[in-house]
Amino acid sequence: MLEIKNLSVHYGGIHALQGIDLTVPGGKIVTLIGANGAGKSTTLRTIVGLVKPTEGKVMLHDTVISGMPTQDIVQRGLVLVPEGRRIFPNLTVEENLALGAYARNDKPGVLKDLEHVFELFPRLKERRTQKGGTLSGGEQQMLAVGRGLMSRPKLLMMDEPSLGLAPLIVKMIFEIIKQINAEGTTVLLVEQNAKAALEVADYGYVLETGRITLQGAGRDLLMDDRVRKAYLGEAQ
Repeated sequence: MLEIKNLSVHYGGIHALQGIDLTVPGGKIVTLIGANGAGKSTTLRTIVGLVKPTEGKVMLHDTVISGMPTQDIVQRGLVLVPEGRRIFPNLTVEENLALGAYARNDKPGVLKDLEHVFELFPRLKERRTQKGGTLSGGEQQMLAVGRGLMSRPKLLMMDEPSLGLAPLIVKMIFEIIKQINAEGTTVLLVEQNAKAALEVADYGYVLETGRITLQGAGRDLLMDDRVRKAYLGEAQ
């Protein structure tokens, strides 16, 4: 579904991504783990057209999308749930969700998807008329994910969905990620919580200072001594 070939990104004199290759097969959950500053968010922002690559290409369904405007990429079914949630604090929950469907003109389908988001996140339904800024951190993350789903994505990219959340909320968010995937949406997940990410992922990549240093099935990476030592806090 998504293929990245020899992708490089520079920020001034900083070589943020150094020729990475990455594949996200349709129907799978793929995770990208790594420390702060490794280039994980840059990868997602480049895929969705917010950052321009200096070399390489991004392909979605065999079509080169690198260089396309972000809104065109979104209309092709690729959506990013950004780090930090980025909801609209002065809009209600329902208004935030409606903005996720801004590019759609199938009103019955939008209403159906709104109800589905409320099924996934009953708490959002309870707070549908509340301003986004009055929600807790966990509720704002639910809203950010729900807003992404309202565009009916084929591929949903998520940047640090567990960041700053209580353990119970983190567990719920990852259960929802599995459910979204089971319903047919492909997921590319960037996450510092390596254990939680690799437990749900079909395949994973380890990014270190702009380079892919390890890759493999999620379960295999969970058992890899290098991953356990560097990202799971375990001694070899």
